[in-house]
Amino acid sequence: MNTILFEPKTEEIKKAAAIIKKGGLVAFPTETVYGLGADALNEDAVGRVYEAKGRPSDNPMIVHISRASDIGQLTPMLSPDIVTLIDTFWPGPLTLVVKRKDGVPKRTTGGLDTVAVRMPDNKAALELINWAGVPIAAPSANISGRPSPTRYEDVVHDLDGKIDGIIKGEPCRVGIESTVLDVTTDKLMILRPGIITPSNIEAAVGKKVEFDPTLKIRPDENGKMPGMDGEFKPKAPGMKYKHYAPKADMLIVEGARDDVKREIARLKALNEGMGNKVGVLLFEEKAFLEAAHDFFARLRDMDKEGVDIILAGALSDVNGVGFAVMNRMLKSAGYNIVKV
Repeated sequence: MNTILFEPKTEEIKKAAAIIKKGGLVAFPTETVYGLGADALNEDAVGRVYEAKGRPSDNPMIVHISRASDIGQLTPMLSPDIVTLIDTFWPGPLTLVVKRKDGVPKRTTGGLDTVAVRMPDNKAALELINWAGVPIAAPSANISGRPSPTRYEDVVHDLDGKIDGIIKGEPCRVGIESTVLDVTTDKLMILRPGIITPSNIEAAVGKKVEFDPTLKIRPDENGKMPGMDGEFKPKAPGMKYKHYAPKADMLIVEGARDDVKREIARLKALNEGMGNKVGVLLFEEKAFLEAAHDFFARLRDMDKEGVDIILAGALSDVNGVGFAVMNRMLKSAGYNIVKV
């Protein structure tokens, strides 16, 4: 397949939208990461996304819309909390898990009776959805399990020849995926953390926001959650399967800042003495937004450099954005962490 590179200009975006209308796949930039888009209401097109990514079929997709009112195509009702959240955070990096209308294929929702919806804050993304005239299902535009792409070059590396087109754009300004919030019950539950934090949401709706307990459970190698009866069915992307993994082995070092620096320096010297190429990922203390912006890009760069081992300094998870980055970091490292 010849993958077409489109410039982020209206005439080019119209051509990309025509591909979506015909059931094709187009990757496009958002403010968070690049998404791999297909007509969310076309089961065959959505199936091609799973195939291109090598994505498990029970891993639900996020549906992107270009106008807040278009959420009415996807869900039968809006609660006052949902309206408040839309008014406060859209367009932006907040995904809402709502009840699914019958017309939304279960292939799009991973077999669930809920659907995840957001309105991205990116001009090219909004134009693409608008010109396509359909809601667009779009997981991250990478091979499943690899670091999410924040630059179009990353998408080309993973998906060139596997999809119909890629819209080129600037590097994504947020750098990690959207916060996913379940609003299907009175209890507001974050299923995937992001830069929209619990305190942000609580300030908007005046209600307590909780984290899904599975966020703090390490899944086994088959994606099952220890201590949970029956099969775990994720309501949001990134909850069950291995995610964000670089090619190199990765170790997280957690502890007091100076102790972490010393341990990383010690491990780096030991590994280099054994002939390994070592990459170090150590963000400035409290630079949480910078860490979110740079994390996936740094992993991708280390893949290109051919490092054998990545040593990463843990971030404080007391901060909401720090918790979101640590969520990705732990999954990237396969929960391989030492405390000093």
